[in-house]
Amino acid sequence: MKAIYTCVKWLGWGENTSTLLIALLLISFLAPAQAVLTGRVTDQRGHALPGANVFLRGTYDGANTDSTGLFRFTSSRRDTATLLVSYLGYKPFSQKITLVQTPSLTIRLTEMANELNTVVITAGSFEASDEKRMTMLKPMDIVTTAGANADITAAMNLLPGTQRVGEQTGLFVRGGSGEEAKVIIDGMIVQNPYFSTMPDIQSRGRFQPFMFKGTSFSTGGYSAQYGQALSSVLLLNTTDKSSNNGMSVSLNLANTALSYDQASEKSSVSATAYYGNLKPLFALVPQNIDWTHVPEFTGSSLTYRLRPTKTGMLKFYGMYSDSKLGMNFLDPSADAGTTALQQRNRNFFTTSTYTDSWAEGKWLLNSGLSYSYDTDATTYSGADFGRGSERLQGRAVLTRLFGHGNAGPNSLLFGTEASRVTIRNTITGNTFSLHDKYGAVFVESQTYLGRNLAVQVGLRGEYSSVIGRFNLAPRLSLAYKTGPYSQVSMAYGQFYQTPDYRYLYRNTTLNYERADHLILNYQVIKNKRTFRVETFYKNYAQLVREFMNQPGSAARFDANPYRFPIGQTNNTGYGYAKGFDVFWRDQKTVKGLDYWITYSYVDSKRLFQQYPVEAMPTFISNHNISLISKRYFEKISTNLALTYTISSGRPYYNPNRDETTTGFLVDRTPMVNNLSFSASHITSIKKNRVVLYASVDNLLNTHNVFTDGKTRYAVGPQSYRSVFVGGMVMLSKKAKVNVNEL
Repeated sequence: MKAIYTCVKWLGWGENTSTLLIALLLISFLAPAQAVLTGRVTDQRGHALPGANVFLRGTYDGANTDSTGLFRFTSSRRDTATLLVSYLGYKPFSQKITLVQTPSLTIRLTEMANELNTVVITAGSFEASDEKRMTMLKPMDIVTTAGANADITAAMNLLPGTQRVGEQTGLFVRGGSGEEAKVIIDGMIVQNPYFSTMPDIQSRGRFQPFMFKGTSFSTGGYSAQYGQALSSVLLLNTTDKSSNNGMSVSLNLANTALSYDQASEKSSVSATAYYGNLKPLFALVPQNIDWTHVPEFTGSSLTYRLRPTKTGMLKFYGMYSDSKLGMNFLDPSADAGTTALQQRNRNFFTTSTYTDSWAEGKWLLNSGLSYSYDTDATTYSGADFGRGSERLQGRAVLTRLFGHGNAGPNSLLFGTEASRVTIRNTITGNTFSLHDKYGAVFVESQTYLGRNLAVQVGLRGEYSSVIGRFNLAPRLSLAYKTGPYSQVSMAYGQFYQTPDYRYLYRNTTLNYERADHLILNYQVIKNKRTFRVETFYKNYAQLVREFMNQPGSAARFDANPYRFPIGQTNNTGYGYAKGFDVFWRDQKTVKGLDYWITYSYVDSKRLFQQYPVEAMPTFISNHNISLISKRYFEKISTNLALTYTISSGRPYYNPNRDETTTGFLVDRTPMVNNLSFSASHITSIKKNRVVLYASVDNLLNTHNVFTDGKTRYAVGPQSYRSVFVGGMVMLSKKAKVNVNEL
């Protein structure tokens, strides 16, 4: 199956390989069937509707229609039930049926005006759910893409508007730094979405794609529901159910994992446990890092879902991980040329949400509560550089829907959120700490003025106790349909973010940093082909600047992105970012072949941090190209994938150059390119499903250089070429693969 390989390409350490593989395979362990439901779903003209969702209300019994519109599934219920049918662009269908001797059903759906035939807001947003027209990447896309390593953020870096920065952690979007993008799960900000940072190594995300039913990646101009991000938000919505029952075991070069899933009519639970040690992997793959303690990790997770009422859904997710490592990293400031690092990380994250609706779906409630705890026991040459954080957050959003005819589903939502954040850092024996109480209120309306025009207006207010300031940020988006398959969209908004806590340790009088976004988008979607072009302009204001003993002196510049600031600071910084993105995806021309091409151009300059003059930041390259292709060969049950990426050189600080006379950050690194390959194969041993997978990153063994800027030496990847192999066994002879999902 085409999803296998990336799910377990584990070059870092993670939460649970096995669960992802199970979700990836879409395996269904069938319960003993007593009633069989069959039928066909069509439109009003009798044309088949493949992929329609057919299920019984209040249960997990159901199926998707095949290419001819046919469906078939079993249910252990023996009484009456309500059959529900939904399909993108059509009105939902419901019918009460008797499950004893149910005849084959013929269901005709009515087209709805507010989906495929109606304009939708797309400027600055890439949806990856099953609910919006502008679908770009689904969880299956994320785990089947070579080079993404089954990492959500790595897959987002293959979309237009992103910047691949190999030696730093985070999402770098349209001239923004990694700190300017936030990860949000079910509306709740994730305090530590990535594993602990280390010098010159990019950490992967903690969460796995098939935890989520959809992702929405904003490259700017996002909704008033979210804040504290100058550039971007990555919205992740967890799944509502688990259809798996049983146990599975996985083993690969990085870890071993055991998982168990159990689903009943109204609830489901998933539990996982894993242990990992990268010694086998590093024995096969030469490392560019001097490891003194090879990364070792262990952890577990628990997911519980309950449907207490017909419309309500309660979800709980909790995870714990513990990891440790040691390394000697290059450090020219040290007498020996290297510095010893020891690190142990403990992380706990839990979130619970409750959603409901009433008044025939006219009122919608989304509420949540989350808590996270993270601590790094870190030493540099024996000196304490430990850090830790806690976040407690609550959120509630109430939405009122109006109308459902040609004017579309107009809506008005209003909500509030509050959080308490504690941050701690130890710097060579000196401990710094902060306590911030953050609150926000927001309101947003979406109005359809016929099928061809949609307008979304929002307003968000925020307060941060650590700086004692309030802001008010307006947002506006609109879209106009230019043809049966095309439209134009525009978005404008003001976005604020509390300054980096490293600055606030020493100066709590700083103001919010600010960015104004203006985005124009044109998009065509037809016959499983998508063309999209988008241009943008971002204006930065109130950025934090740091002044050393000699303000403006380039000789005092320190390019280390993890340095602790010690100079005086204020909000006199500013800057801009402008450019355009192009996206093309084709799933139709060649049967079984899915490919997409992205190109992004960005021009940006800033006067911020220690910069003595306005210059392009070191994390930006002007040109980024991604070429992605995937094909599943059904006869041999094998998927093959290739990804090729190109990035132009980035600015770096050259300590050997007289920057005061020749310019600041004028040197450029070489171009970076990478070809990745993956393959996966499904077979059976004694009627148990077995999955085998293999991948090669940097197939051409290119010696890429990410930056020369930190300390007089070139910074490259952890390993130039990496190989990963593994397998998984389903401990159930009922396991099967749904080929329609490949």
